[in-house]
Amino acid sequence: MKNSFKYFIVFSLAINFLFIACAKQQKTVTKKTTPTIKVVDSLIIGADRTASYLSKLKGKNVAIVANQTSVLNVLQNTEIAPNIMGSKLVQHHLVDYLHTYNNVNVTKVFAPEHGFRGKADAGETVVDGIDTKTQLPIISLYGKNKKPSKEQLKNIDIIVFDIQDVGARFYTYISSLHYVMEAAAEANIPVIVLDRPNPNGHYIDGPILETEHKSFVGMHPVPVVYGMTIGEYGQMINGEKWLKNGILCDLTVIPLKNYTHTTKYSLPIKPSPNLPNDTSINLYPSLCFFEGTNVSAGRGTENQFQIYGAPFLTEYDFSFTPQPNPGAKHPKHKGKLCYGENLQQNEFLSNLNLSWLIKSYKMANKKDFFNAFFTKLAGTKKLQQQIEKGFSEAEIKATWVKDLEDFKKVREKYLLY
Repeated sequence: MKNSFKYFIVFSLAINFLFIACAKQQKTVTKKTTPTIKVVDSLIIGADRTASYLSKLKGKNVAIVANQTSVLNVLQNTEIAPNIMGSKLVQHHLVDYLHTYNNVNVTKVFAPEHGFRGKADAGETVVDGIDTKTQLPIISLYGKNKKPSKEQLKNIDIIVFDIQDVGARFYTYISSLHYVMEAAAEANIPVIVLDRPNPNGHYIDGPILETEHKSFVGMHPVPVVYGMTIGEYGQMINGEKWLKNGILCDLTVIPLKNYTHTTKYSLPIKPSPNLPNDTSINLYPSLCFFEGTNVSAGRGTENQFQIYGAPFLTEYDFSFTPQPNPGAKHPKHKGKLCYGENLQQNEFLSNLNLSWLIKSYKMANKKDFFNAFFTKLAGTKKLQQQIEKGFSEAEIKATWVKDLEDFKKVREKYLLY
C-alpha cells in the first residue's frame, strides 16, 4: 500500500513537471508567431485580408502610403494567467505589421495631409522625417511635394495605399491617391489599394466640379459627395483616364467583404484632427462650405464640424469661443464669442444640407461673407451666385439633377459593391 502511494506521488510530480515544461515551451513559441487576422464582425476591411496581398509583397521593395488610420485587426497571443495562454484583439498599424511580423521590406512611408500620425492642421505643411518606431523615412505628400518624384520612387517595386477616406470631394486623400497613381504609372510601379468603407457612401449629392476650378481640394468632375469607396474611386481615376496624358496605373484593389454602400460603419480612428467622431464625419460635407466663408465650423473647439457660428450671428442663443487646440493652431475668430447652432443632435444626413449656409448668408454682411476658397470647395462659381441671388435650397438642388444622373452612370462602371 505504501509503495502504491509512493508511485502515485512520483507519477503526479512527473505529470506536473511535463505540464509546466509544455506550457513554457508554448509560451516561447507563441511569442514568435505572426498575429492571426480576426474578423471583428461581418464586414472585413481590405487590410485584414492579408492572404490577398502579402504574397504580392514578398521579396519586393515596398513603399506604403499611410497615416494613423492604416490599421488592421489581429488576434494576438497573450499570457492570461501563469502557464495559460489566451488571445486578445489588437489593432496593428499596417507598417508595423508588415515590417515587424512578416519581414516585408518596407523601405519608406509616404504621408498625406495631416501627416503620418495625423496631428498636423488642415492646410499645414507636413515635413519629411523619420518614424521613431520603425526608423523608416517618411516623405510628405502635402505642401510643395504632392506627387512622389522619380527620385523618391527609385528602387521601389510596389506601392501599397491604405488610408481612410470620408467620401467628400474636398477631403484631400483622393487627390493624394491620384498623384500616387500618376507617379507610379509613369515609373511602371504597380499600386495596391487596401479598400476601406466610405462612411458617407450611402448618398450622392452636390454640384459637379468644373475643370476650370480644379485644385487639390477637388481634382475630378465628381459631385461633392460621390458615394464610392476609395478603391472604387481609384478604379474611376484609371478608367476615366484622369491621370496625366491618359496614362494608366497598374492598379489592384483588395476589396471589402460583406459591404454595401448602405452599410453603417463607425470609424475606429478619427481620420483627421478635426473629424473626431461619426457625427462630425456625417456633417462634414455640408459644414465644410463654411471654410470658404467668415463663419466658423467649430475648429478651435472640441465639437469640430458639429457646430457653426460667427460673432455676427446674434439671432442664435448657442455660443462658443474658438481657441487654439490640436489640429487648429489658428482657428477662425480665435478668442471671439461666436453665436450659431449646435448640430450634435441633428438627424443622420443622407443628403447635403445647404440651409445652414443660406441662413448664415442672410444674417451676414454680404460683402464679407464669401472668400476665394469657397469656389474651390464648391467646384463652381454657380453655388455662390445662386445664394447671392436668393435661390432656395430646393431651387439650387434642382440645378444639380441632370449632372448627378450623368455622374451616376459613370460611377456605375466602377462599383465593386
